[in-house]
Amino acid sequence: MNFACIHALNEAFPEANVNVHFVSINPSAVTPKGPLPHVKNIIAVASGKGGVGKSTVALNLALALAAKGLKVGLIDADLYGPSLPTMLGLQDAKPKVKTVYGKHKILPLESNGLHVISVGFIIEPEAAVVLRGPRLGAILKQFINDVIWPELDYMVIDLPPGTGDIHLTMVQTVPVTGALIVTTPQEVALADAIKAANMFRLPSVNVPLLGIVENMSWFTPAELPNNKYYLFGKGGGEILAKKMETKQLAQIPLVQAIREAGDLGKPAFRQDHSIVSKAFDELAEQTIKQVEARNSTLDQTNIVQINSNI
Repeated sequence: MNFACIHALNEAFPEANVNVHFVSINPSAVTPKGPLPHVKNIIAVASGKGGVGKSTVALNLALALAAKGLKVGLIDADLYGPSLPTMLGLQDAKPKVKTVYGKHKILPLESNGLHVISVGFIIEPEAAVVLRGPRLGAILKQFINDVIWPELDYMVIDLPPGTGDIHLTMVQTVPVTGALIVTTPQEVALADAIKAANMFRLPSVNVPLLGIVENMSWFTPAELPNNKYYLFGKGGGEILAKKMETKQLAQIPLVQAIREAGDLGKPAFRQDHSIVSKAFDELAEQTIKQVEARNSTLDQTNIVQINSNI
């Protein structure tokens, strides 16, 4: 009840004795924790090294989750090398802008049952993104705060390689449910993947690791579907999972169909390649299980406060 209402009551009923009591409410009890309270789970897909197929994994995981009837959004946070527009066949697509209470908001594009945003929808396809750290962070914040996201069961964030400004901006802006680390089996990739995983394990960040995705686990030629050739070594994902005290959620084979599907803008999960679809479906199943287990045992992740020691 506001003071105008109290005054009106006193005028109408002068004999009434109106008492006002003020109650202090803890803001954290009523304020949503983070800018996306209508997004149930936020999954970061990361890798310490480029070229391990992280964006392919992020996109096809999102598609596999959507195929299970879940509402899924996808942020392409790999701002220097946005590849999702090409992989979705949206190279020439531009997001629409809507004015909401006098502020310009961006409508995410919809493709293959996903709600998607990427800097590749804003800049020209061949334009270089030449930005310093703070500006990169500002773009990611805009993708989070100024995009009209619908209610989502999962938001998948495709991060750039490494452990830089964009990663820190993410954990300082949204409560990340958990992280998936993508690696190939080879030693060079594992060394960098450990660094990426350890970033999320920092006490000041404290984002749970949901698991490891081993990409390019083996090569299988189309004419010999039962053959496996371990071009990049064997068992690297399991080694990393044990070292990080988490699980290997899936092994994704290296097949020509995945590359062709990405180049043609027709995601591999949507194509009739049983070996590919099965691998990404397994990844989605395991991710859901890990998220459910995480949410049943841990509190929501805290948004990281700005800290000069990070």
